[in-house]
Amino acid sequence: MSKTVRVVDGVTTPKPDRRTLRRIYKDVPLFLSLSATTMIVLVALLAPVISPYDPLHLDIASALRPPSPGAWFGTDEAGRDVLSRTIWGARLSLVSAAGVLVIASSLGSAVGIVSGYRGGAVDQVLMRLTDLFFAFPGLLLAIAITTALGPSPENAILSIALVWWPVYARLVRSRTLSVKENLYIEAARALGLSEARILFKHILPQSWGIIVARLTVDIGHAILLTASLGFLGLGNRAPSPEWGSMIAASRPYFLSYWWTATFPGLAMLITVVVFSLAGDTLYESLGVSKAS
Repeated sequence: MSKTVRVVDGVTTPKPDRRTLRRIYKDVPLFLSLSATTMIVLVALLAPVISPYDPLHLDIASALRPPSPGAWFGTDEAGRDVLSRTIWGARLSLVSAAGVLVIASSLGSAVGIVSGYRGGAVDQVLMRLTDLFFAFPGLLLAIAITTALGPSPENAILSIALVWWPVYARLVRSRTLSVKENLYIEAARALGLSEARILFKHILPQSWGIIVARLTVDIGHAILLTASLGFLGLGNRAPSPEWGSMIAASRPYFLSYWWTATFPGLAMLITVVVFSLAGDTLYESLGVSKAS
């Protein structure tokens, strides 16, 4: 049997595309971008180990001290170490972004695969629903949903996910429309396999590559949105060491004490750029368009 196919439920189907994994070590831009994302994730995971101080520890006597050997990023208005808070901010931001994308991609993929496979009236109804969400600016809709649910980190994650799922619905629907015409799907139907099994065992695995690439790009955007809600006081709020809330708390001091907002802002900028570049290289490796 060819190495490019597998047998599932008695049906010979193509294996999910793993070309990207085999190219990682050969494609220098892809390798570097994924290495950088791995480093950021490791910093977030190891925050309790590598942060020099407790990010919530108050020391009023040391408030607003400039960067120095004892506090490389200086201290904030309450004497808390900005470096430690920036490191912990990576942890909070990535966890929030991951929560957003898990919910959005799961919901969107389910809607997209059902819409593409069923077609007809089901497709029309589900796609008009996605169009309704696309009609509103994402940030404004997230603010409205969070305000209605009540400001909290959990509601901020849920509101952004509710704004974002149509992106994955369109992406997976497009892939489903092309995959469902293959002969092995006809064979699966002829064998009497249930619709759910065909969708999630034979069609969805063919979409993993573009879903993962899209997730990598969207992590940066999700971080920006969660930080925006934190900045507005609708997500994580002070004294939480989250980048958006840190920048919001430092506004009154920024002109005189530049480090209080600069380092969290730079950390967020670098993270967003790195994840976006990693997603772009994955898209190029898969040979698909981001407009798919």
